[in-house]
Amino acid sequence: MGTMTYDSKVVASFDDRVLAHLQHVIWAKLRRGEAFPFTWTDPNRAGIGRTSVWLTPHATLSFQYFGGRIASLNPAWIEALNKSANSPAGLSLVPEPDDPAQR
Repeated sequence: MGTMTYDSKVVASFDDRVLAHLQHVIWAKLRRGEAFPFTWTDPNRAGIGRTSVWLTPHATLSFQYFGGRIASLNPAWIEALNKSANSPAGLSLVPEPDDPAQR
């Protein structure tokens, strides 16, 4: 499990593979100067069902991974996450679709 830390206050835990995909999408949007919301659920934390943050190019973000290996990225999942991030509701974690390259 890796973590994403927002503004030194909000810490979210994700599987390293999930985190790698989120980092790719988030950084791409921030590089383009785009601000957007990111909402996720954390069923492992008692009393907290959902968290939402407003990401801007000026936000302080860090991504820390448990493992030392870089996860391979699924282009179909990147596309699905980008579609989510560009929606009015903003980025949310969508299920990983099959990678057509793996067929």
